[in-house]
Amino acid sequence: MIADINDKGEHDFPYIDVVPIPAFQDNYIWRIGPSHLPGHPSVVVDPGDAVPVLTDLEALDSTLVAILLTHHHPDHVGGVRALKERWPSARVIGPASCVPHGVTEVVRHHQSIQVSEVGLSAQIIGTPGHTADHISYLCTPLPGGDAPLLFCGDTLFSAGCGRIFDGTLEQQFRSLTALGMLPLNTRVYAAHEYTLTNLRFAQHAEPHNPRIRQRLLECQQLREENQPTLPSTIAQELAINPFLRAHLPALSAHLPDALRPSVVNPMSVFQALRSWRNDFRITD
Repeated sequence: MIADINDKGEHDFPYIDVVPIPAFQDNYIWRIGPSHLPGHPSVVVDPGDAVPVLTDLEALDSTLVAILLTHHHPDHVGGVRALKERWPSARVIGPASCVPHGVTEVVRHHQSIQVSEVGLSAQIIGTPGHTADHISYLCTPLPGGDAPLLFCGDTLFSAGCGRIFDGTLEQQFRSLTALGMLPLNTRVYAAHEYTLTNLRFAQHAEPHNPRIRQRLLECQQLREENQPTLPSTIAQELAINPFLRAHLPALSAHLPDALRPSVVNPMSVFQALRSWRNDFRITD
């Protein structure tokens, strides 16, 4: 079922859902499309595994019209080839590093894309750091929605951020700073369910922040009910995410002595937080 076209040549879209398809241990592959209308086209973001996507779309009798990729890691691109075998006409959009993994439409910072079948319009934001050419997709509100959407892969997590692989800490710091300046109601669709561990780290990094304690309780309840903790919002992340709060005195106050920078500034605190998080283990 394709959306009708009105007399002005515009699509009359139904409400468009964004639904997580769980994959591997903690990945989310995001499906964009109306779950209540079987046969309607869908878009997926970062399909590291084709099997759960095939199961999900076939249950909806849905046609895959586009795949959006944020970066080249296998748990984000591993399902592309099998999905293209099933839906050969599907567009595959992503950064240049994903061309070997099936991308046919290379996009870069400040470019825009449209996927008319689901009413999706997105600006590409270059968010290097986790990888050297990681990108994110900032979408205008989908039909029936009231807020922008950010598909940010492994750059920004709820209460956390991605490790550094072939990018740099400086890139990651700048990328997160830019994302933190997006509209406060922007919905944040990260690619992993890391929220509980991130929040426990955030409690150590900023132990007197009541918003972190409250969010941890909320997310514990969600996970007990087997519900995702995502999406978050930019407003929420500015309140609880230590990597977006490195400029605040509270975040330098509780760093381990071995990681405390000789010169305290937002970048040096960010670097110390990332090093601390790399080796963080839950002990309580």
